[in-house]
Amino acid sequence: MKRLPTRSRAEIDAALPGVLRQLRSDGLIAYPTETVYGFGGATSERAVQRLRALKRREALKPFLLLVPSPDQAPGVQWSAAARAVAQRFWPGPLTLALPAVPNGFPQGIISSEGTVALRASPHPFVRALMAAWQAPITSTSANAPGSPPARDADGVLAALEEIGVRDVLVLDAGRLPESAPSTIVAVADHRVRVLRAGAIGIDELRNELSGIGIHVE
Repeated sequence: MKRLPTRSRAEIDAALPGVLRQLRSDGLIAYPTETVYGFGGATSERAVQRLRALKRREALKPFLLLVPSPDQAPGVQWSAAARAVAQRFWPGPLTLALPAVPNGFPQGIISSEGTVALRASPHPFVRALMAAWQAPITSTSANAPGSPPARDADGVLAALEEIGVRDVLVLDAGRLPESAPSTIVAVADHRVRVLRAGAIGIDELRNELSGIGIHVE
């Protein structure tokens, strides 16, 4: 396993060429977000299969995607309401479950309901990566099965040792502060349904969205 520092803009810039090579070769990375460290990679079928094997995840449980912006999130159907929600809460810990375009993604990204989960992270490393990569990457918490998500690179390395995987590029941004996971919502018509409570509470959602005619359930 290779570990690269990403605690400053200079370190991020120095790390990005290696990260892009790893993604282009369908390799996996471990990276910081505003909540926890995550495992992820490109959205190719081979990279998704590698991520599923790493997490020992069944095929029917999909991975979410980190995206640069709504305009750089192909493969999903964006309604006006969904764009309004993203405009108010992205980048940030809000995950949107949106209808997928048929054949837009390989198995392991589209849910059994036909949706794809997306969010835009404000973490400086992720923002720099999104600007350079210009495409979504997969995201799932960096941990061994049954263990809590890692909040620093040492925890990521310990998880990889436990899993027995060594070909993951680890981006070290230091220890992340305690944080709730992202809130997951489904957006249909002008309604938002909370699927998982998290860092953004239902009252905050209602306060932000009621004024533009979006009902939060």
